[in-house]
This record gives sequence, structure tokens and C-alpha cells, in this order.
Amino acid sequence: MAVGTESYNIRSKCTLCHFSWEEDRLPIDYEKRDGVAYITLNNPAKANIFDKPTADAISEAWIDLWEDRSIRCAILTGKGDTHFCGGHNLAPRENITEEEREYLRTQRIFWPLAGTVHGQKTGVDGRMGDHYPRVWKPVIAAVNGWAAGAGLYSLLASTDIRIASAEHARFKFALLTQGWLGHGPGASLLVKQLRYIDAMKILLTDEPFDAQEALRIGLINEVVPHARLLERAEELARHICKLPPVAVRMMKEFVVRFGDLPTDQAWHVQNLINSLLIQTTTDGEEGRQAFNEKRKPNFDGKLRKRGDAWPDLSEEDAKRLDEAYRSGEF
Repeated sequence: MAVGTESYNIRSKCTLCHFSWEEDRLPIDYEKRDGVAYITLNNPAKANIFDKPTADAISEAWIDLWEDRSIRCAILTGKGDTHFCGGHNLAPRENITEEEREYLRTQRIFWPLAGTVHGQKTGVDGRMGDHYPRVWKPVIAAVNGWAAGAGLYSLLASTDIRIASAEHARFKFALLTQGWLGHGPGASLLVKQLRYIDAMKILLTDEPFDAQEALRIGLINEVVPHARLLERAEELARHICKLPPVAVRMMKEFVVRFGDLPTDQAWHVQNLINSLLIQTTTDGEEGRQAFNEKRKPNFDGKLRKRGDAWPDLSEEDAKRLDEAYRSGEF
């Protein structure tokens, strides 16, 4: 194994997951290498769908990469060149009747389990459900094939940067034609991320579209040849890994949590976060020093100790600093 590389057996981490594993298949491949976590949905024979084992395993991966401070970025993709993720497993559970299924669906509306939204677990790491990657670290999607159903409206829509295969990436909402809207937050996410008319065309026609159309409407950032898909995602990940990690993670949380606030309110929160970064992390000072010294910064993401109170200022110093403060040039 190369230096800086860790492979994780998700089976061993899911100690609270109540399901059996197929001996010849793990639901995801999860690897951590040089500050980047790689999550690959690993069920190409079944369109890399979200069955229960996959949902539980990917949830464990989000928790692990969030709590591991050496990880600064994640890449999410699917095994093979046909499906990124084909969505939820819609096959009914064998030991539940249709009448019982309707009862449970109704119960979930009015009496969801504690700590869930419509049955999906949420957490302080920012997860917006079991397998929606709203951890406060950048997640890059490498779309290797079809992103359909929850693979589009939840998994892909919850990533931050999206690279698509020119030859194989395809997209489809895939739920309206089945007569329903979906359990996840996808419809609202798409309308927030895209122009209204583009989002509504996806939602109301439920027609498939290719990578070039996804690029045109702003659903993805780049289209690359399939052979370069992972390479391009890794280029972006390596660049992010060189940036100050605390500032990067705070930037994502700020945008997600406070981006919809009125500008003056969001600006106030942004300034509070900025002050915290400057005063309580080493990276804020390192960035300024590196710029003034004309060298590359070395961001380590370390936190500072609490220091002594500022000394009392003389009348002359107080006046001088007040002038600098009011000028905004300091």
C-alpha cells in the first residue's frame, strides 16, 4: 500500500447496521489517499442503486471522512461506465404487504423517527439524510454514467463540484413518470441550483438529457473524455487540499447554512466567521505572511491557544488605531 493511503472495510465499521452482506460484494469502495476520500458505489450489475446496505455504508463513509481531519476533500463516483447511481431500490420488501406499506408511509409523515427528516437520519456533520453528502468538506462528483432518480436529485445535487463523462454521463429525474415526487429534497435543491425554467423542464417533462445539456444549464461544471474523468476530479481535489482546510470547510458551511439569508444578515455572519478564522487558526496569519514574503503558504489547519487580553492603549495609540479602524485600511 502506498504511503498516505488507507483502505477501509465498511463492513467492519457498520456495527449498528441490521442487514446481511453479500460475500462477493461490498456496497461501496472507500479509500483515503493523500488527503482525499474516494467513495465509489459498487453495484454496477444493479445500476449502483441505493439499496439498504449501500445507504448504510455510504452514511458511515460520510461520518468517517468528516471526523478524519486529515481528509480535506472527497470524490464520489460509481463503478463501471454505465451508472453513476440509478436511484433508490424500488423493489418492495418481501415480508411487507401493500396495505402495511401504506400504513408505514403514513406513519412516517406524522411520526418520523427521532433525529430524522421523513425517516432519513440527520446529524451535526451536516448530513441531510443517510446518504446525502452535506458534510462540511468539498465533495466532487465524477459522473461516470447515468445519474437518475435519487442519483440525480439527491446524491448529485448535494455535491459541490461536478465533472461528467462526455461519452457516458446521462441524467433523468425519473420519478414523475412513476407518479410521485420522491422522498428526498431533490426538487427543491434543483430549483435553488438552476434557473427556474431549466429546473422545471427537468422536473415536469422527466426527459433524459446528456452531459452537454447538463453543462449548458449549469447542473455540472465540466465535461471531459471518460478516460480523463477521475484524473480531472483528482486535479481539483489536489488543488483544494493545498488550501487552508478550516477556511474551506467554513466556506461550505457558510454558503449552505446562510446563503439564503438577506445579504446584510449573511454578510454579518460571514464577518463573524472570518474573525474567528483569523483569531483562532494559524492559517489566517500564514496566508498573509506568505503573501507578504512572496512564498507559497503552508496551511496546516491548526487551532490557536487562547491568549491574554490586549493591553490598555495610550491615548495617542488609541487615536492612531481608531483612525486606521475607521479608514478600513489595516
